[in-house]
Amino acid sequence: MMKTDMQLKQDVEDELAWDPKVNAARIGVSVQKGAVSLTGEVDTYAEKWAAEDAAKRVSGVRSVAEDLTVKILGYHKHSDAEIAQAAASALKWHVWIPDTVKATVHDGEVDLEGAVEWKYQSNSAEEAVRHLAGVTGVNNLITIRPHADAAQVKEKVQAALQRQAVEDVKSIHVSASGATVTLSGDASSWKTADDAVAAAWAAPGVNDVVDKLGVVPA
Repeated sequence: MMKTDMQLKQDVEDELAWDPKVNAARIGVSVQKGAVSLTGEVDTYAEKWAAEDAAKRVSGVRSVAEDLTVKILGYHKHSDAEIAQAAASALKWHVWIPDTVKATVHDGEVDLEGAVEWKYQSNSAEEAVRHLAGVTGVNNLITIRPHADAAQVKEKVQAALQRQAVEDVKSIHVSASGATVTLSGDASSWKTADDAVAAAWAAPGVNDVVDKLGVVPA
């Protein structure tokens, strides 16, 4: 049975209140035809991500749009120089991030630049600085260099989906143009969609994944 927008709103509010990383009292929730919107203020950039993840965990949610403002106060507040130093250290000490990745900071926003061979390295760099105190936003400008022949990218992605037993594999369509993979079709949950995208990014030669998957709860 499909949830009504009122039921989804209540479930999302309850999930936000359940998550200890989120101050639910400062976040407003609205729902229209399964699309959730989050508004309000959060204390840290990490909390902004936690709130979005909490909303996505609720069954029946088709999409999440967040318009949360990061307003850093008290001991979380730091200068750009301090944030830049912390970001450089976080990147340096992470075993999955090559030294080609650099960070610059302006008004609390971190720009990540450089080139890597794999998407997980780019993701790791973003995650490494996302939880630093004082950060108000992260712009991931890292480019991915394909390091393998992409001629059989489509077949490799399809094989990975089958091998990893990704749910809804039959309703997920894969197309490739050069080193760019496009996923389309329907997934029954956010987790299924995320698993499919992760599988596509892990294929050798892929340097971009276009996610056109719709989330249609079963």
